[in-house]
Amino acid sequence: MAFLAAGQSMRPDHLNPMPVPSAVPFEGNLLLAALAARDRALLTPHLALEDHPRGRTLFEVGDDVSQVTFPLDRTVATLVVPLREGRTVETATVGHEGAIGGVVSQGYLPAFTRCVVQIEGAVLRMDADRLRDAKRVSPTLNDLFVRYADCLLAQVLQSVACNGAHPIEQRVIRWLLTLQDRLGTDALPVTQNVLAAMLGVGRSYVTGVLGDLQDQGLIVVGRGRIHLLDRGRAEAACCECHARVRSHFRTVLGTVCAPDGEILVVEATEPQVWIDQPPSKIREAHS
Repeated sequence: MAFLAAGQSMRPDHLNPMPVPSAVPFEGNLLLAALAARDRALLTPHLALEDHPRGRTLFEVGDDVSQVTFPLDRTVATLVVPLREGRTVETATVGHEGAIGGVVSQGYLPAFTRCVVQIEGAVLRMDADRLRDAKRVSPTLNDLFVRYADCLLAQVLQSVACNGAHPIEQRVIRWLLTLQDRLGTDALPVTQNVLAAMLGVGRSYVTGVLGDLQDQGLIVVGRGRIHLLDRGRAEAACCECHARVRSHFRTVLGTVCAPDGEILVVEATEPQVWIDQPPSKIREAHS
């Protein structure tokens, strides 16, 4: 039987905390930025910085999801379900507020969706099994990712409901607002082809819908850009789906948003606090 020397850790070697190099851009991803230094140190040795162009497929239907991807800054990816006739339908949009991959499944299960980079940029990636090991060591880190997984699932479920129940005009506005939440700008770098692919409809149909929204003064369609002119009016014209998802993120994940809608903060809390108090009380304690 092996004995530990004084001060020696029982953690696996790859989980011993190490100084966090300043080169790791934790602040670019709100989940990572919410972690305390000790929890960041559990992840640091396993994170790799990568750049992805628009259109890069991170994983395909049926792939083993063995990686977790953290979009940084203005990088945005979408989860889409490909249909037999060649169309695709968006089920979730993920930016700097979250993570993609082995977050819900713990990794190494076949992907049900395709994941595509919609707004190019940098990401941090790590093996899903390394994240799983870190969550076993840190209850706070595990709690944060459990709460994020719940919010991601809520977004997927609300998207399914929206696609089945609401008219295309409201679905377009919902998706544009969702993108603005992750970019913090009214000039959204999305083409009509991309928007058509996200909504599972033809480009000519989307062109007509965008024309109607432009006539109403809600947007201006430019070359490779759609400008959202008035967020307040857009929210009023949208269905309830966008607001419900934002409310769930705020309640469960403690998100704080700017007036332009951009998600600015995600809150990590000690798990035992969540057992004793509702999220509203937690936010009051930290305010």
